[in-house]
Amino acid sequence: MPSPAQESDRILASARRSLADQRAGGRRVMRSIGRGSAQLKFKHFTGKLRNIALALFGIWVAVGLTGIIIDGIGFTGIFLAVLATIVATGVLARYPRMELPTRRDLNPAETDVKRLVGRTELWLESQRRALPPPAVTLVDQIGLQLDDLGLQLEGVDPAHPAAAEVRKLVGEHLPDIVDGYRKIPAHLRYEERAGTTPDQQFMAALGTISGEIDSVTRQLAAGAIDKLAIKTRYLDYKYGTALDEAAEPRP
Repeated sequence: MPSPAQESDRILASARRSLADQRAGGRRVMRSIGRGSAQLKFKHFTGKLRNIALALFGIWVAVGLTGIIIDGIGFTGIFLAVLATIVATGVLARYPRMELPTRRDLNPAETDVKRLVGRTELWLESQRRALPPPAVTLVDQIGLQLDDLGLQLEGVDPAHPAAAEVRKLVGEHLPDIVDGYRKIPAHLRYEERAGTTPDQQFMAALGTISGEIDSVTRQLAAGAIDKLAIKTRYLDYKYGTALDEAAEPRP
């Protein structure tokens, strides 16, 4: 049984690790981990710009029509129009807020794999604050892998076995692992049991998922790689000799 001094040292060390985890995660929370989440954010941002443009257009059209009807709006009218412009811009720039997907929103039955990948990336970004720095780095890596996988899945039949596997990985296994880790109290994540800790198990699970995503991506890319090799050999056979002869200096 550990002495009071040892137990105190363990608690302090755990607290320091937890504080470092929170700080590291907080610095990264705003950065997109992949193109999927970045595209969803950009779509939301452009929607806000559209709303602002429509609101300002409506305000100044109304001001112009009012001025025509009453033969001028005067300084007070211009002041109110400017004030309305500022208020409308401020409110529409802030609202509506982007709704981050919840765990329940990540449905492995989603047929649009690209959409599922983007939503999972957004969900992972919202979880990074509670993850240890090594896990944050690995989650960022998984985000890049998901981008590459998304490119390979474009045009793939939703019923394809690889698409079903991706939906399972992205919509169920990965969120379950992160969600399960977050439910463990911070001071217990580094406590060793049966030769390992929840933190080590979490990192190992993330590494397994990263490797599986890479494996599926390679399987899907194998066909494109083979086609490129065949095309290259064909071009070399058809034009290679002629090009070599053209490059030889004439006597």
